[in-house]
Amino acid sequence: MVEKEIKIREKFLKAIEEDNWDFFSSKVYITGIIKNYANFLGLDSRKILAFFRRDYEKKDEVKFKKKISSKYLASETKKLALFGLGLVFAFFFTYFGYQLKLYFTPPKITILSPKTDKVLKGDRVKIIGKTDKDVMINIFGERVFQNQEGIFEYNFPLKKGKNELVIEVVGANGRKAVFRRIYLRE
Repeated sequence: MVEKEIKIREKFLKAIEEDNWDFFSSKVYITGIIKNYANFLGLDSRKILAFFRRDYEKKDEVKFKKKISSKYLASETKKLALFGLGLVFAFFFTYFGYQLKLYFTPPKITILSPKTDKVLKGDRVKIIGKTDKDVMINIFGERVFQNQEGIFEYNFPLKKGKNELVIEVVGANGRKAVFRRIYLRE
């Protein structure tokens, strides 16, 4: 008779009377049934709902006291995506660090010829060197140009005794390198 009057199945009413909250899909559904049932019985639905909330929250505390770590809930796809994202960030920071190193490093210079700086004969020596492609080379204030491979040539006049060669190289980043070598002539 109660079932037909308030339009709630008997199995749900029985579950409420037995405090069997696991029988229901949500707390909202339970509160609606309790409110209708209390009104039908002529009871104060607010007080009855207050008792229900107290009992139901105790059950929630006991049932859900231990939280499960979210790492156990992650799907394989999510883990792979996070791993891939980590790899992308690692690659980006490695590349960025390498580019910063290149930017802050002064250009390098290598003298290819002559290999020796000992006693030389003649009044000139042909200096052949190699450096980076995008640098500006100055030897005694004179601009020297390099080819596409970064190789440059300079005819260095020698006087008797000690001759110091000073090559200044300024990179595209504004960093400057100075190369010095002493050549001796008889």
